[in-house]
Amino acid sequence: MKWALVLVGVSDFARPAESLSLTQNAALTTTGIIWTRWCLIIKPKNYLLAAVNFFLGCVGVIQCSRIFLHQQAQKKLQEEVGEAKEAVKEAKEAITHKSS
Repeated sequence: MKWALVLVGVSDFARPAESLSLTQNAALTTTGIIWTRWCLIIKPKNYLLAAVNFFLGCVGVIQCSRIFLHQQAQKKLQEEVGEAKEAVKEAKEAITHKSS
């Protein structure tokens, strides 16, 4: 059943980053990392379960990275828009002072 989670996570690579849930992907990442470790310390070692959890963690890390990169790009874009609005405002003020 966990392989289905991995496949769904991989299919989400095609979705835009703004439609992904950081909380959900952080939970998948954490689950994958914790259970991968657990599968390797129990006796007998369960390598198949460790593999699926490893891939689950990898998918989660990739998705979280995409979300963080998107959020950073949005912040940068908002800063640039704010700077552009300020420049337009200053230009309007300069024009009105020259006209006076």
